[in-house]
Amino acid sequence: MHLIVKAEEHNRTIITEFILLGFGNLPELQLLLFLVFLVIYIVTISGNILIVVLVVADQHLHTPMYFFLGNLSCLETCYTSTVLPRLLTSLLNGDRTISVSGCFAQFYCFVSLAATECYLLAAMSWISGFLICVIMMCFMSQLTFCGPNEIDHFFCDYSPMLQLSCSDTSMITLVSFILAFLDSPCPFLLTVTSYVCIIATILRIPSTTGRQKAFSTCSSHLIVVTVFYGTIITVYLLPKTNTLKTLNKVFSVFYTVLTPMLNPLIYSLRNKEVKEALRKVIR
Repeated sequence: MHLIVKAEEHNRTIITEFILLGFGNLPELQLLLFLVFLVIYIVTISGNILIVVLVVADQHLHTPMYFFLGNLSCLETCYTSTVLPRLLTSLLNGDRTISVSGCFAQFYCFVSLAATECYLLAAMSWISGFLICVIMMCFMSQLTFCGPNEIDHFFCDYSPMLQLSCSDTSMITLVSFILAFLDSPCPFLLTVTSYVCIIATILRIPSTTGRQKAFSTCSSHLIVVTVFYGTIITVYLLPKTNTLKTLNKVFSVFYTVLTPMLNPLIYSLRNKEVKEALRKVIR
């Protein structure tokens, strides 16, 4: 029996590249999707780089709050660049192949930056996200892939990759669930707690106009934060029902594409001091 198992392992074909199916099931929409994602990417990169430049260039913005926003914008630039350029290339030329090592590299960069954003939005540090993802990569690097090699996603994500592995994935599934819980619900609850305190403070503002303005700013922040954390929790922590499996790509678009575009608009470009700094730069 032992010899048979060894023979079967020897005869396995080791996969050297994956095929990211992405949105290949919508061939008639490839050009439209390319243009939509291209516009989103340009707006995201331009908006976030603009925030970083303004925070660095204007001395009035050299405060802890704008240091945080500059870090967030820098993170968003890197975060969205791990997914969208590869997606845009595949939509344009139809090449959906990616090497196994390239897939691991994309997975590590994306997940570490996503985890970092979870902690950064809760006013923690960059280091937390990267260290936690090192643990995941140690387990992922032990996996063997021997076919099929089609990843039903538009980037190298954890769950679709595990489905293709012919190794025992029970341990990494448990570890990833624990780490995902530490990366998303915990920072989200901390963030919501801080917003509850902010709202309590807003309610004590005597001016009706001041309360309305503060609520407008606070609610827009909270909506973006909820969309970001909510879609991540849905994809990585909820049980994989057939409906959720079908919607995973749609939810992934929210936290990989839309929130990086909205963050500079919501957090910074509506801010009076940032607007003033922008006017100075234009002048």
